[in-house]
Amino acid sequence: MSGSPSPTRRAFGKALREARKARGLTQEDFSTTSGRTYLSSLERGLKSPTLEKIAALAETLKIHPLTLLALTYLYMQNETPERLLTKVQKETKDIKGAK
Repeated sequence: MSGSPSPTRRAFGKALREARKARGLTQEDFSTTSGRTYLSSLERGLKSPTLEKIAALAETLKIHPLTLLALTYLYMQNETPERLLTKVQKETKDIKGAK
């Protein structure tokens, strides 16, 4: 892997780090979910987590996985949480209603 981390990985890393700190957790507190080295790689934007890993990280943080993803996209885009969630709600209804 060469070059700098992608904007998405960087934003996810920032979201993960900020959520961890806001919850008063250390990287070691994730030992049942991830190794400290892997968590550090995620926080630095060097790795991309799987959906299963996002769910496990969110469980340790005691937040919904969508919260972690919403924070990621809030760091990447110039939107408010309200606008982002309104957009997601509308798109979800549009897709579910399209069945």
